Amino acid sequence: MKIKEILNALEMFAPLPLQDGFDNAGLQVGLTDAEATGALLCLDVTEAVVDEAIALGYNLIVSHHPLIFKGFKSVTGKDYVERCIMKAIKNDIVVYSMHTNLDNAPQGVNNKIAEKIGLKQVRILEPKENALLKLVTFVPKKQADEVREALFEAGSGCIGNYDSCSYNTEGKGTFRAGEGTHPFCGKIGELHHEDEMRIETILPAYRKQAVTKALLAAHPYEEPAYDFYPIQNAWVQAGAGVIGELEEPETEGDFLRRIKQTFEVGCVKHSRMTGRLIQKVALCGGAGAFLLPRAISDHADVFITGEVKYHDYFYYDNNILIAEIGHYESEQYTKELLCSLLEKAFPALEIRMTRINTNPIKYL
Repeated sequence: MKIKEILNALEMFAPLPLQDGFDNAGLQVGLTDAEATGALLCLDVTEAVVDEAIALGYNLIVSHHPLIFKGFKSVTGKDYVERCIMKAIKNDIVVYSMHTNLDNAPQGVNNKIAEKIGLKQVRILEPKENALLKLVTFVPKKQADEVREALFEAGSGCIGNYDSCSYNTEGKGTFRAGEGTHPFCGKIGELHHEDEMRIETILPAYRKQAVTKALLAAHPYEEPAYDFYPIQNAWVQAGAGVIGELEEPETEGDFLRRIKQTFEVGCVKHSRMTGRLIQKVALCGGAGAFLLPRAISDHADVFITGEVKYHDYFYYDNNILIAEIGHYESEQYTKELLCSLLEKAFPALEIRMTRINTNPIKYL
């Protein structure tokens, strides 16, 4: 298969529009028309990782953290990023990154962390806002099922764990076809009345183009009538962090020791223990401390993340147990997530998770 086919499959799972505004997820280096010789999966792209791909004969590196965050006026090899770019280009290696789009995706990075901890009833901690649209269109009754199915296939109609969601109202449409038109029904120059179905359905804003294309292709009218409306509903399937529950409560000490072992953490930083039992757990991989207020408002007993500011420990001391396990440690299982996605989509593709620990932070 071609590299671009692999990247398209990854973007179906975690679309690039889900990334946060500061991010630079997506294609970093290289041309994607080549046949894939193998995919190396990593958290960070370093020179050692690129060397590993070269040694394996792989021409695709898929990382979590983007190699490139800023623009370059020159590429001279003055730092590791520029040297990685040069080495990848020289060896015809494509570098592709799935960062906050994979964090925010349904069943993304944070769900993988929750799975490792053993959480149940997992849901998004801070759902995406202003990310949904409502589509309304009007279709002849006999063609309504065909158009409705096309809209669902294009990515509309999903609410929670339900799909194919729509609301349908029967009504009467009118129009008069002018000269030069090719009306599906009615005659040129005559007012026509048609029994129609008003179809309403919901979609992520980033699917607007695909849904519009599907609507125009399936709709029988020469000039279909349709409207998109922004809606205020939170998109509960996508967003930052997750929250869930343990099957059985644990003491603070037992829980922290289990986290230390599960994530192979050199040092678990945590706030003052108060003797609470841990059952409701909120978490966010990487630098997720911005979600602390949300975790507290949702009555979580503990919040786990990769990085926490010093003064946050003071500010939230009485509200929640904070567990800081390291940025790399919190997201290390992203490689497993990427591996499972690619193995399912491309069974014949040679895939390997990097054997290099790219964590720049060491523990004495």
